[in-house]
Amino acid sequence: MCVARHAMSELHELSAGELLALYRRKEASPVEVTRAVLAHIERFEPQLQATYALDADAALAAARASEARWARGEPLALDGVPVTIKENIATRGTPVPLGTAATELIPAADDAPPAARLREAGTVLLAKTTMPDYGMLSSGLSSFHPLTRNPWNLRCNPGGSSAGAAAAAAAGYGPLHLGTDLGGSIRLPAGWCGVFGLKPSLGRVPIHPPYTGRAAGPMTRSVADAALLMRALALPDARDSMSLPPQDIDWSDLDREPRGLRIGLLLDAGWGLGVQPEVRAAIEAAARQFEAADAVVEPMRSFTTRVMADGMFLFWRMRSWLDINALSDERRARVLPFIVQWARGAAGASGEQMFRAQSQMHAIREATVAACRPYDFVLSPVSPVASYPATQPSPSNDPEHALEHIGFTLPYNMSEQPAASVNCGYGASGVPIGLQIAGRRFDDLGVLQMARCFERLRPAQKPWPAPPR
Repeated sequence: MCVARHAMSELHELSAGELLALYRRKEASPVEVTRAVLAHIERFEPQLQATYALDADAALAAARASEARWARGEPLALDGVPVTIKENIATRGTPVPLGTAATELIPAADDAPPAARLREAGTVLLAKTTMPDYGMLSSGLSSFHPLTRNPWNLRCNPGGSSAGAAAAAAAGYGPLHLGTDLGGSIRLPAGWCGVFGLKPSLGRVPIHPPYTGRAAGPMTRSVADAALLMRALALPDARDSMSLPPQDIDWSDLDREPRGLRIGLLLDAGWGLGVQPEVRAAIEAAARQFEAADAVVEPMRSFTTRVMADGMFLFWRMRSWLDINALSDERRARVLPFIVQWARGAAGASGEQMFRAQSQMHAIREATVAACRPYDFVLSPVSPVASYPATQPSPSNDPEHALEHIGFTLPYNMSEQPAASVNCGYGASGVPIGLQIAGRRFDDLGVLQMARCFERLRPAQKPWPAPPR
């Protein structure tokens, strides 16, 4: 099968599993593949602008080292497979601008845990990928990086904050991409770019610095590739004080049927933007496909509230305002004005207000866990909207209501449950629509299994985007 695929497909289109099989049979080399992916990036990147700190020489050097290991018969777990890493995950020697022109560019001293695991697995790091200022936008707009666009429609937004990772995955910048997620930052861009994205259970993938709700996870064209990446990522690292104990999980065990499973269907987040008709239709169609496979699908009532959301947002705004306000006037002027205006909304909040705001983090957690308890999995939209212009910082384009589109994704960050985005259709703009599949805490493998099941159930997908001619 792989030989036929290799004959028919460009090397940059191949999955991680297919590349490893080719390397094993000596039908392709890591150097050959890296050159092919770099050439493809060169064709697409002028329009897409998804990468930061791309280093072709370093990538080729890593590929040659991988090629030598394969020649000795000593390959590592993901040896020679190209990868990109979101720029806020530190890689030794590369500055971490956090998407904003206000950051002093100091080379990182060490690899953060996910980057360290990928180097240990023998991957070939092609580049870091773009993000918006401080990761606090669902957009490819940044004061530091060029505007990142959606490869399905260059007039549309890729989402964020893992903007470049999602765009790169959809565009075929190699098979493996790594993002981060605090309120939807993996799942939202994965949904709008039509790729698979997993926000693991909190602590499943160690990260540094850790933060409540923050997770690193895979963004790939297939569930199988995400499972390969999880095998490398879900290893212990003492630097993450919130990491889970090591667990023996067979990430390759993706075969599971939905027969008899009880699945909740959530179509109302309880607050925020309303679900657009084309999004609702795509999610309902996905639910019917699970029903046809003998799952029991039941409608759910919304379980988070406006009070919960406003408290969470005030807490985040204060966190950002403290960081931005501590900058010099000259550096503060470099921050994206939309972000400054959004963060300034917390200035002057009282101690009582902040205590009540912080309390809503736990209120969201309790409500989410209680609502999901009767179900094996929960289906919902990833985003209530199908697409929006590339130049907008958020779907609402309003700093006072900047996060009204994260009502379906935010709860699972606070509850620490695994949740994924998998493509379930396409909007009128041509931009994909994401189905969110959430599982019980620690059941990351179950979420992967249900997403893989849906890959088999859904209709044939459209061809992946190609560089403009």
